[in-house]
Amino acid sequence: MMLQVENIQVYYGAINALRGLSFHLEEGEIVALIGANGAGKSSTLKTISGLLRPRVGEIHFQGENITQTPPAEIVRKGIVQVPEGRRIFPKMTVWENLEIGAYTVEDKAQTAQDYEDIFVRFPRLKERRNQLGGTLSGGEQQMLAIARGLMAHPKLLLLDEPSMGLAPLLVEQIFEIIQDINTQGTSILLVEQNAQMALSIADRGYVLETGAVTIEDEALKLLENPKVINAYLGGGH
Repeated sequence: MMLQVENIQVYYGAINALRGLSFHLEEGEIVALIGANGAGKSSTLKTISGLLRPRVGEIHFQGENITQTPPAEIVRKGIVQVPEGRRIFPKMTVWENLEIGAYTVEDKAQTAQDYEDIFVRFPRLKERRNQLGGTLSGGEQQMLAIARGLMAHPKLLLLDEPSMGLAPLLVEQIFEIIQDINTQGTSILLVEQNAQMALSIADRGYVLETGAVTIEDEALKLLENPKVINAYLGGGH
């Protein structure tokens, strides 16, 4: 068991965003969290990252309780979030954005190798390495956001809506990249509006409604589940 989220309750002021949420992720898995807007998917990732604190419940990563661990320390332990909306630094070059991703890595020789690896995986970023992040297309910015996350050597990558706002062809490309990252040994927790795509690459999935898990199953079974089809997969089209 790599990640265990147990009975967490998270509030924004008086609003109860997560209501006793529990799920787990095994080492090497891709696990998808799907649900409507406001179901608590992004809040879940922020809580795992340490950006939100649960009032109740615990989060364990590789057997260690990280519920109260500061966000920077959580990154050092190997959990890295690629936030919704990409959040790259628009006034910095591609190279500088990647450099920020590597701030926890002390071995400079390792970082030099990491740049090489990133540019092999993302040739577009190599071409654009001296360009400002803000001048990249949406798809390129998403690649940069994922690449920046990989610079920190995550054991577990949290991806928040990686396909948001992208053309269908780019969505396929991004999902291929996610599968490739997983094949290389990084576990992935994927939050995604595009339930069809998410479940097609995931091992297992959880459906969230109003801050709690309502359905959990193997991803392929969720793709055939009538409730999931009606609510999230366009009613069986």
